[in-house]
Amino acid sequence: MNKRLAGQSETVGPSGHLLVCRCEEVSMAQLEQACRMGVDTVRQLKMATRVTMGACQGRVCRQLVESWFYSQYPAARREAELLSQRPPVRPVTFGQLAEGGSL
Repeated sequence: MNKRLAGQSETVGPSGHLLVCRCEEVSMAQLEQACRMGVDTVRQLKMATRVTMGACQGRVCRQLVESWFYSQYPAARREAELLSQRPPVRPVTFGQLAEGGSL
């Protein structure tokens, strides 16, 4: 696939495939393969490839993945809730939790 989507970076992985999700190192080729294997919703695509499940929790790639999926498969079933987006959280030690103060 040589088309560039709006907001898409030129990040290329070791195998030469365009990386869509840098956190989980998911390439465009992996998304296309998952769709060929029967994935028919964005959520199934997420579960099959781990796209949007990395450290940024989809803040970087979620919109790109949804746009790509629905442009490739316009008849795909639209889910009531699109891919979830969670803000990254910082690690908290057990000591901080035990102190009970503000984190």
